[in-house]
Amino acid sequence: MSSEENTMPQVALTIENGIARILIDHPERHNAMTFGMWQQLAQHFETIAQAPEVRVVVLSGAGGRAFVSGADISEFEHLRDSAEQVQRYEDTAQLALNAIAACERPVIAAIEGICMGGGLGLAGAADLRYANRSARFRMPAARLGVGYSLHGVQRLVQLIGQANTADIFYTARIFDAPEALRLNFIHAFHEDGEFHAAIERVAATIAGNAPLPIRAAKLALRTLSAGHAIDAAAAHAIEHAVQACFDSADYREGRSAFLEKRPPAFKGQ
Repeated sequence: MSSEENTMPQVALTIENGIARILIDHPERHNAMTFGMWQQLAQHFETIAQAPEVRVVVLSGAGGRAFVSGADISEFEHLRDSAEQVQRYEDTAQLALNAIAACERPVIAAIEGICMGGGLGLAGAADLRYANRSARFRMPAARLGVGYSLHGVQRLVQLIGQANTADIFYTARIFDAPEALRLNFIHAFHEDGEFHAAIERVAATIAGNAPLPIRAAKLALRTLSAGHAIDAAAAHAIEHAVQACFDSADYREGRSAFLEKRPPAFKGQ
């Protein structure tokens, strides 16, 4: 029996040098998400929220062949066989996706290989998406008879537009990394042999930057993406986050480092 066949489905979290790494680990099913894995994913983002040392989150799939291939269909017969079960499953998955989108730190989706169905939704909840050239994307719901939530469709529309979303849903076709870039679903793709190094460079760059301005920018971006008028409370929260940057020791450090022509050492304070 291979090591992949011995792997229990899980979502693993490690934190080192300001980078939280979340690994979707179910390689024998191309990292298909089980109900328990959705729960673990949400729990890990709760842990990250309480870890001030985290500057950036990298979300990836184990095994090198897949990011996430979607939900684990083998569970559907006993976990999504009634309206109540379907609703419970959808609520659990949505909780995890919302946790990704709401994370104060930038979240990078490192898409290697297969990214389909729920994998598209999972990557779409991240802030930044990078793929390797061999990545393949698909929304196969129409081939499986599976309905897709309003929130999931909304995120895709925000990223790639209504017309492109209609295309990938209605046809359920496979598209490659260059087309994913053209559709604006990913920010860039890298040759397979260069992919991991490229992800590490991006993560290290973000981890080395001042975290307070990044949090302020993410708060503003998240507010704008909601698609409705910005109320006074939201505007005040963003203003407060921006002012916190100017009141911080990091602001003074950034100015000193610039004048002294040295790399800044930001502490998030």
